[in-house]
Amino acid sequence: MEKNQSIGYMDVPVPKDVNLKEAIDQLRKEKNAVILAHYYQTGDIQDIADYVGDSLALAQWAAKTTADIIVLCGVHFMGETAKILCPEKKVLVPDLNAGCSLADSCPAEEFAQFVKAHPGHTVVSYVNTTAAVKAVTDVVVTSTNARQIVESFPEGTPMIFGPDRNLGNYINSITGRNMLLWNGACHVHEQFSLEKILSLKKEYPEAEVITHPECKRPIIEISDFVGSTAALLKHTIKSEKKQFIVATESGVIHEMRKQSPEKEFIPAPPNDSTCACNECNFMRLNTMEKLYNCLKYELPEIFVDEEVQKQAIKPIRKMLEISAQLGL
Repeated sequence: MEKNQSIGYMDVPVPKDVNLKEAIDQLRKEKNAVILAHYYQTGDIQDIADYVGDSLALAQWAAKTTADIIVLCGVHFMGETAKILCPEKKVLVPDLNAGCSLADSCPAEEFAQFVKAHPGHTVVSYVNTTAAVKAVTDVVVTSTNARQIVESFPEGTPMIFGPDRNLGNYINSITGRNMLLWNGACHVHEQFSLEKILSLKKEYPEAEVITHPECKRPIIEISDFVGSTAALLKHTIKSEKKQFIVATESGVIHEMRKQSPEKEFIPAPPNDSTCACNECNFMRLNTMEKLYNCLKYELPEIFVDEEVQKQAIKPIRKMLEISAQLGL
């Protein structure tokens, strides 16, 4: 827990007569707060947020907001990224326990040793990492800009990519690069069943299979379209197809249905039929009640060590600069 913050307030019952939407909106105005939500949040949180987007968009909005308080409805590393970009602002998350299996798969000390063992390599880290990992990174990427940023370096540049091996393999395959990969993965994107997706494809022969590059290679190879969360959303809006099998965290389907109500979106099934493994249990820790208490008590707050912040902001700024140059 950061600075011994108590999380007991999260369990404080919200009075039954409180209209959460109205109360959250009032608190947001009173405190000059902005609510940023990831596409993997529940629909009610997405609907009340000021901005909804993928990791790149959340970082871009955080970097330019004039709000005094940033409430990041996502997971812990997203709050850290906002705090790194805006150290003078108060950054809150509704539930401090909202972590990330991918970030957890890359312990900072072990990654730093891996980097040290491969001198002369440009270090490219996925945004789904802790601030301490970003601090030993040359440039941060998201799934939206990973290909373009990798290709911005001259061919033959020795590179390390971490922590997602699936995304790294995908970027290697489409760029012809040979980056050294850290062996990490997202527990949600690892769980999709190739067999069940192929079965769904037979059931819905006109449906497109659209996939996030964090998925395993066999899933990617049978997909009609591969792209970041934002790219998948844009594709469904532009496509003439009416049915889509969606192989990514199912929260994004909320926005897909809002943007294209006439189309059908089918969540790709996980291997385990007994669980909602196509949902991120960390993302779903955030609730409207916790968002209300978060704004009311201005807790829990994200803190980043000052020295870590000074190092970690460099690769994030580099990502934002390259993305702006590329029009991303």
